[in-house]
Amino acid sequence: MDHEPHSAPSDQELEFLSQEMPALARLRDFARLAESVQWFSDLGTPLRKSVREIARAYLDGLGFPDVHMARLHSWEEAAAAGESLDWDTEGWEAEEGLRAALTTDALEQLSQEALEVGLAYLFSAIEDPIRQAVLTAAAIWGEDDEELLAAAMGAALQAAHCAALAVVAEEDDETHPFIHRFRLFERGRWPVSLAGRTYNIF
Repeated sequence: MDHEPHSAPSDQELEFLSQEMPALARLRDFARLAESVQWFSDLGTPLRKSVREIARAYLDGLGFPDVHMARLHSWEEAAAAGESLDWDTEGWEAEEGLRAALTTDALEQLSQEALEVGLAYLFSAIEDPIRQAVLTAAAIWGEDDEELLAAAMGAALQAAHCAALAVVAEEDDETHPFIHRFRLFERGRWPVSLAGRTYNIF
């Protein structure tokens, strides 16, 4: 049986692929890490020293050194804190600025197509674990507000997405705010909102 010969990649294409492989490998490794996170497993508990230190590093890196942390005790409080995002957008705007800058930096490491494929791989790896974690936490707490549960899941997916951009862009894991925010989720928490001078953590 005859087969059409495959055209060999050019030297330029091979060079481009070799340049992308390290960034793709970092993204793959991050996806595996994110898949194993115990999402939403420590909601409502007192804010341990390690959690406070991570949150402080996040706030300082984002440009809010004067903001203090507040522990949310219930899904109801989380819902109320989440509503602040509708009128207090200062924290969201700061994060969006960082995300845009990271996307530019990530595209220096990967092509647009490769970045999209890598992020799609991340999403496929973590979507179901996060959904199951949200449902488990909701069952433990007796929470059935579907809109609120969807918000929790969306927050986790967004945190992983933004942290992945930092990983691809080779940002320092010890300093970037998006890595710190992801680490709050790693510890089973849900950082819900930055409202006024308060960072609300469930």
